[in-house]
Amino acid sequence: MSKSISKPISGGPLFSLNDGQAQKIKSKCGRFRILIIGRANAGKTTILQKVCNTTEDPIVYDANGEEIDPLVLEASASRGLHNIEKELVFKSNPGFIFHDSRGFEAGGIEELNKVKEFIESRSKETKLARKLHAIWYCIPVDDSRPFTTAENWFFSECGTADVPVIAIFTKFDALDTKAFTALRKGGKSTTEAEKLALQHAVASFEVVHLKTVYTLAYPPKDHVYQRNMNTEGSDCSELVERTAAVLDNETLQQLFVSTQRNSLKLCIRYGLER
Repeated sequence: MSKSISKPISGGPLFSLNDGQAQKIKSKCGRFRILIIGRANAGKTTILQKVCNTTEDPIVYDANGEEIDPLVLEASASRGLHNIEKELVFKSNPGFIFHDSRGFEAGGIEELNKVKEFIESRSKETKLARKLHAIWYCIPVDDSRPFTTAENWFFSECGTADVPVIAIFTKFDALDTKAFTALRKGGKSTTEAEKLALQHAVASFEVVHLKTVYTLAYPPKDHVYQRNMNTEGSDCSELVERTAAVLDNETLQQLFVSTQRNSLKLCIRYGLER
């Protein structure tokens, strides 16, 4: 752990996948299924919209694949009800199925156990299409306590078997701003502080917070820093690339690469013929 924890993105195995092969994989695996975890205002919805290249809300389906009336959803939300089994699908990219662990921020035993039970039940599914394929854990770092009881519990107690977890540190630009201010107070010019702020923010975060995460019983497989997500032109390309890199199952890796539509770089890296 003496070196920076920021990891280079592996090139991964190379393979060629034409349209016919892609369809064959999709018919076998269905769609790529992701559980996204995070507190309220962690930026989960923004991340999903960026990945699926849309500003629209997802269509929500129940566990039987039946679309749920938005009015019913709104009524449930107003009563604080949420079902992690519900499937979120964006019209812009229906190849992804997302599950959202809303309520996880409460940190109560009941909410935490629901997440654990969901992960365990999906790991027991015999069909690849029904299994959980990846987990994205969103952690906002714009306050002094990015790691709450929920995060500590998850990475200490919630084993995910062979499902890779990517920790997404959202709102990281807040730490960039703090680093810039500290550099200016330390005598750096505005130009120097602007050049060094991002590097200093990451270095400080890794020393103070990130090292601890990787010493827990079930650390993430990798992590990314998300900045300025509400600005035009921002994307989740690094998240997409790192997710592809940590998938050990080549079939799932092929499915993920063929499903994501935003990264030509990723398609080229994995030899995908479009």
